[in-house]
Parts: sequence; structure tokens; C-alpha cells
Amino acid sequence: MTERTTLGDLQHAIMRVLWRRGEATAAEVHATLEPVRGLAPTTIATMLRKMETKGVVEHRVDGRQFVYRPTVSEAEVRRSMVDELVDRVFAGDPAALVGHLLAEHRVEPDELDHVRQIIRDADDREEDAP
Repeated sequence: MTERTTLGDLQHAIMRVLWRRGEATAAEVHATLEPVRGLAPTTIATMLRKMETKGVVEHRVDGRQFVYRPTVSEAEVRRSMVDELVDRVFAGDPAALVGHLLAEHRVEPDELDHVRQIIRDADDREEDAP
């Protein structure tokens, strides 16, 4: 993905439904999100059309319904949104983001061990790079 894919809160919630299900109609997305968000079915349908224009979903026709599926992976969106966060909030410095997370959030010892392992793996990849 060369272009950044940034999603708003509702768009991200819709994409989580589509990533989990693989594909869904607007009514199915609405049924999943309505208990938590209380949105009208037309709001979901409108957002899906906007997301299709944006290129993050596409649809096929099944009878009289549009069945939507994601065109970008969760990993692609996560990478893009974190890259934008690092650029906008941390002046392009990923270490500043990591430092902020460790300083401002409670991190359990097992999570710190996991972070240390990620750092070791990154060091190993760097050493193996030509």
C-alpha cells in the first residue's frame, strides 16, 4: 500500500466487522454495531458507500443486496494509521511513540518481556540485513 489509509472511528468499526466476517451486507454490519453504537441502518449504508469511494471496500450484488468486503487488510490499515500518528504527533520519531507508551501507560511485566523480545528480533534482523 503506497497511499495512506486512515479511517475514522465508525469506518474502523465497520472494517473490523468486515475483517472478522470476510464480507457482510449493510444490514449485517448494522446488526453487529447497533447495540454498541445505536446508529440508523441508513448511516451504515451511507458510510459503506463512502468507504467504497475511498477504495477500502468493494461490493458484489446478491439479489437486491450489496455484499461488502474489505479491499485492504487490517495490517495495512494499522501500519498506515500508526505511520501517520508517528509523523503527525511524534515528528516522525517512532522511538518517541514507544517512549510515550511506556511512560504514560501501565505495562505489565510479561508485556515488557514481549517488548524486549520484539527489540531483540529487530536487532537480529538489522544485523542480518545486507
